[in-house]
Amino acid sequence: MSTYPQPNNALAKKLTPIAWIVSAVVLALVVAMRSIKINLGVDFSFLPALYSVLNSLVAVALIGALYFISRKKVMMHRRAIFVAMAGSTLFLLMYVLYHITSEPVLYCGTGTMRLVYFFFLISHVALAAVSFPFILFTFIRGYTWQVAAHKRMSKWVFWVWLYVALTGPLCYLMLAPCK
Repeated sequence: MSTYPQPNNALAKKLTPIAWIVSAVVLALVVAMRSIKINLGVDFSFLPALYSVLNSLVAVALIGALYFISRKKVMMHRRAIFVAMAGSTLFLLMYVLYHITSEPVLYCGTGTMRLVYFFFLISHVALAAVSFPFILFTFIRGYTWQVAAHKRMSKWVFWVWLYVALTGPLCYLMLAPCK
């Protein structure tokens, strides 16, 4: 007998198309934001530091979630994942706001460090884009108690999400001297 509540397949069925729509809208917005420039009369140059710290906290929440589930503390695991989801959502909102209101900072390093920076940046951006819908679907599977499906997906989605949460702040730190 399972110690988990019964799967809520009806809720999962309702949430899945919403996740697809949100994924498409976010992807379109992130692609389009480079060509959208809005002047709100506010200097948002503080946002990269703030959302980098937030991304670091998402990484801590993810590591906490892994720790809790390894100890079979399911409710603590769920709370940590909710914190990571909330942090990632706030990150995304701040990231888009910054990029539609501010000019990008170009990397100024040279040599090997330039290659390292662009490796992290390109892998970070590509994995963030590809993993976003999978993070949502993995979350939905866990939220609706579809435990087997959640476990299958989370075995790789977790590591990609953690990589993205760690490399974002790393790229920020490498870019900081170029302001």
